[in-house]
Amino acid sequence: MDEHGDIRVVHRGGSKINYRKPVITNDSKLLLCASGESVKVFSTSTEECVHDLRGHTDLVTGVLLKPSNHLQVYSCSVDGTVRLWDFTDGILIKTYVIGYPVYAVYASANHEGVIFIVTPSASGKRSELFQLVALHLPQSGEQLVEAGELSAVLEDVSSNPRATVFGRGGEYIASAEDVHLQVYFFKKQKSYRFPLKEDNKKGGKNTFTCVACHPKDDCIATGHEDGKIRLWRNFNHRKEYTYATLHWHHNAVSSVCFTPEGTNLLSGGLESVLVLWRYNQESQRDFLPRLGAAITHIAVSPDGALFCTSHSDNKITIIQSCIKVSAVIQGLVKGESVKTDLMVDPRSKSLVLNGKPGHLQFYSLQRDKLLYNLDIVQQEYIHELGLEQFEVVMVDFEASGNWMATVEERKQKAAELELSLKLWAFDEQTQSFVLNTTVSAPHEARITAMCFCQATDSQATMLVSASKDGHFKAWQLPRSAHAEDEGPSWSCEFVGAYHGLVPECCCFSADGSLLAVSFREVVTLWSPASWELLATLSQPPKAIRNLLQTPAHVLPSTSLLCSMFVESLLVSVTDAREKNKHAEEEMESEKEEEDSEGEMESSTSRPEQALPGAQSAESAAPPLTKAQVRELRRVKKLDHGWLSGLLHS
Repeated sequence: MDEHGDIRVVHRGGSKINYRKPVITNDSKLLLCASGESVKVFSTSTEECVHDLRGHTDLVTGVLLKPSNHLQVYSCSVDGTVRLWDFTDGILIKTYVIGYPVYAVYASANHEGVIFIVTPSASGKRSELFQLVALHLPQSGEQLVEAGELSAVLEDVSSNPRATVFGRGGEYIASAEDVHLQVYFFKKQKSYRFPLKEDNKKGGKNTFTCVACHPKDDCIATGHEDGKIRLWRNFNHRKEYTYATLHWHHNAVSSVCFTPEGTNLLSGGLESVLVLWRYNQESQRDFLPRLGAAITHIAVSPDGALFCTSHSDNKITIIQSCIKVSAVIQGLVKGESVKTDLMVDPRSKSLVLNGKPGHLQFYSLQRDKLLYNLDIVQQEYIHELGLEQFEVVMVDFEASGNWMATVEERKQKAAELELSLKLWAFDEQTQSFVLNTTVSAPHEARITAMCFCQATDSQATMLVSASKDGHFKAWQLPRSAHAEDEGPSWSCEFVGAYHGLVPECCCFSADGSLLAVSFREVVTLWSPASWELLATLSQPPKAIRNLLQTPAHVLPSTSLLCSMFVESLLVSVTDAREKNKHAEEEMESEKEEEDSEGEMESSTSRPEQALPGAQSAESAAPPLTKAQVRELRRVKKLDHGWLSGLLHS
């Protein structure tokens, strides 16, 4: 095996597309968003990824359209560079080397040749202090350019781009940090700070979460942790500022955004609802509910034709200005845990794992795209902390991809574990899986493993599940049953156990003629045809975790993997010599026996040559058998020295 230093990553997918606010192009045909170390360009109509702008060597933290050229876009990254792209052709135009991590990028038409970036504060002793600096872009024909003059604009700003925004075409900057709102005016070169108390009179949290500026009026909208929205006015004087309060959200406001004409204010949060407020008529509101997950960012196209919302489940929803969803760009959903492990769909070769609560997601790594979500639990998910709900904990596929098995469970505090085994058939028309059979309480305890048997012409499709209740069960689908049949088709064929031990894993042989089930350190082999226990294999001293299946070309060499087996087939030289010596001794012994027997026979066959006074042949003792002769020889060879010792004593 190679060392870790020799392992090279050749492809990476599934990065977040909701990490930063997306950008819609001027013609509303394309959407750009930061995704890991790249910038993805999606079509707003087909949802397909048109370009993948790669060049950064670390996390991309911001995307911004160039004000003077609507076909170019800036991107900034923690790698300390700002890059300029032609996103229509996917070409890198220029790289500006900053030398410090960049967490946000801003620009305005009033500041040509200058961009504004957020970097760590040079004078700050703490790493969480950041500053907004102006970068004067050097005029150079080179593709790689060192950063030019940097000048500080604001200190103690947030690294989150939602907390800083340009107002009135770049006349001022509004930035929020903790419970302070800071407004900097470029002409005056002066900033004003407006503090709030941490808690209001009713106990709500006044912490700022996001900021937006009206495109035409001097109005700043701020979202807060307690769900309130404040509209600030008269902030060009420190003592004359006022604000109005809007309240609909019951939790923190994650994003606020004005439309290009300033007629509406959009807001969103944990409720998964896009709220549209009428400017100067805030009592009139429109809602777009049930967007599936908490809203993290809101963006509007320059022409106002499209809205888009980023969501906590790594999704971007494209919405027409008439408040109608037109497209959904779904990325890889990253939940709290992947209880199903990483599985591969044999048909689509997509990665299958836990997605949204109660769902399985089929994600294509080759295309870096989510193919579809499959609702397994088929129950409405309730967003309530501490509430136990059904979760998908296990999934397995038949080798051909025609069948899929899932296990879901729920553990109530005052009740026993609830289990459900579901069998899904692949539907060619919808190109998805359809529920065929539901088995409630398939076992009395948590299921530890399950596996499909590759069905042949003479076999029925079979699934085996093992459980902590000490049993494994075989579920069979008769050959006559088809995927399009209605009603449950699977049934329990056999229930097996071994000495009351817990089965940990199971696996069928390639031809389906054998089933191996492990019980701690023992592997049991069963015949699926007769369900007879054929053999047991012991592997002490520890329990078996997994019965290994892998292609031959990735395995170690045969001599290394099977050295003991190969040596057992070979005969050593020493053993051969000892065997030959033992054989020669036996041959000599048999020869001596034959000679002695011959002498005895000759002596008994000639009684007339006997000595005078000897007895006749009839009265002589009977001849000894071969066994008696061998016993006499054995006694003769024994050491009788112990007898002499007894006599002398």
